[in-house]
Amino acid sequence: MKIFKIITLGLLFLATTTIRAQVSINVNIGTPPSWGPSGNSDAEYYYLPDVESYYDVRATQFIFISNGQWIRSRYLPRRYRNYDLQHGQKVVLNDYHGRQPYVYFKNHRERYNRSYKSHDEPQRNVGMREEKHEGHGGKEHGGKGHGKGRD
Repeated sequence: MKIFKIITLGLLFLATTTIRAQVSINVNIGTPPSWGPSGNSDAEYYYLPDVESYYDVRATQFIFISNGQWIRSRYLPRRYRNYDLQHGQKVVLNDYHGRQPYVYFKNHRERYNRSYKSHDEPQRNVGMREEKHEGHGGKEHGGKGHGKGRD
């Protein structure tokens, strides 16, 4: 009977420890990267027309074609190692909520080709700070800030 109580207490302790670990791990999942477009904190995917790739915000992974297969990776492929995520175009895909945004790749590539530029104001990134500069005639003009990229 004493062994049964010890085993039960051990399992109870193990279960509570596992539950706490899961809570702390899941806290930061889905946080937009500093280079992501601001104002889209609930976005699941970005399409990056310049490199014909996707970014999965929740999984913090890039999705791209390599040797005819769609690959998920924490980093863009080597051929894009010098690509500037801060200043490159990002298209927020608000209309897709599955696990394979690339099933619409043909449509995305046609609609948002490599020379695609948003018709709105220039994109502001999550990590950009608003800087104010004294301009001519005492008027203030907002400047472009610089944020740090992730990955």
